[in-house]
Amino acid sequence: MRWRDSDLFHSFSKTPIAWVALAVASVCVLGAAFAPWVAPHNPFDAASLHLSDALLPPVWLAQGQWTYLLGTDDQGRDILSALLYGSRISLSVGLTSVVLSLYLGVSLGLWSGFARGWLDNFIMRVCDVMLSFPSILVALLISGVGRAFLGSEHASFSFVVLVTSITLTGWVQYARTVRGATLVEHKKEYVQAARVIGVSGPSIMLHHILPNVMGPVLVLATLQVATAIITEATLSFLGVGTPPTSPSLGTLIRIGNDFLFSGEWWITVFPGLMLILIALSVNVIGDWLRDALNPKLH
Repeated sequence: MRWRDSDLFHSFSKTPIAWVALAVASVCVLGAAFAPWVAPHNPFDAASLHLSDALLPPVWLAQGQWTYLLGTDDQGRDILSALLYGSRISLSVGLTSVVLSLYLGVSLGLWSGFARGWLDNFIMRVCDVMLSFPSILVALLISGVGRAFLGSEHASFSFVVLVTSITLTGWVQYARTVRGATLVEHKKEYVQAARVIGVSGPSIMLHHILPNVMGPVLVLATLQVATAIITEATLSFLGVGTPPTSPSLGTLIRIGNDFLFSGEWWITVFPGLMLILIALSVNVIGDWLRDALNPKLH
C-alpha cells in the first residue's frame, strides 16, 4: 500500500506508454528466463536438428509448418526458439555488464568526489582515456589477446569477452555522474554534521552520500541496459560475440544477413525485431524513470 501511495506509482499510473513498455519488457525477460520450458524446440541441441527442415518460411507463408511458427534457419533451427534462447544470452550479457559497470563506476566516483586532490585527478584522467576507446575496439583487443593465449572459441570465453569489453567502457559514465553528485553533496550540512560527530569517511560515503546520489545512477543504469544489449548485438554481428552453436540475437542477425537477399528474410528480420522491442521498451522505461525522479518536472 505504501508503494501505491508513492509519487513514483502515481507517475507510472498516469503514463500509459510506460505500462506498455513494462509489459513488453516483462514478456521478453520472462520468455528468455524460462526459455527451456517455453520454447517449442531446443535450438542448441544438434541431435534434434533436421536439415530437411532448413529454410522453412513462417507458418502464414506457403510451405510454412505449424511446428515452426516463425520458420527455420539454414540448419533447421526453429527461429522462435532461437529468439528465446538468444534473448537469454543477450540479456545476460547486458545485465551482467551493467551491474559490474555500476559497481566499478559508483565506487570510483564516490572516492573521486569525496577524496578529491590527486586521486580525483587520476580517476578523471583514466575516464578521459577510456572514453577515447569504443567498446568495439576494446572487445576486438580483448578477443585477440585472449585467443592468442588461450586459443578458446568456447561460448563461456565469448561471454567473458563481451562482458569485460562492455564493462571497461561502461563504468566511466557512472563514475563521472556519481563524482559530480558527490561534489555537490559533499558541501551540504548533513555531511558536515556527520564529520563533526566523528563519523568516518567511508561511513559517510556509504550511509549518507551514496543514498542521495543513486537517483540519477538508477536512471543511467536503466538506459545502459539497452545500450549494453545493442553493443553486444553489434559485437556479435562483427564476429566477436557468441559462436553460432549458441547464438545471441546479434549472432542470429549476422547469420540471417547471409540469406537476406536470397529470400529467407525471416532469419534476420525476427531477431532484429526482437532486439528493437527489448531496447525500445527498456529505453522508454528509463525515460519515464528519469522524468519521474526529476523534481524540476513536478
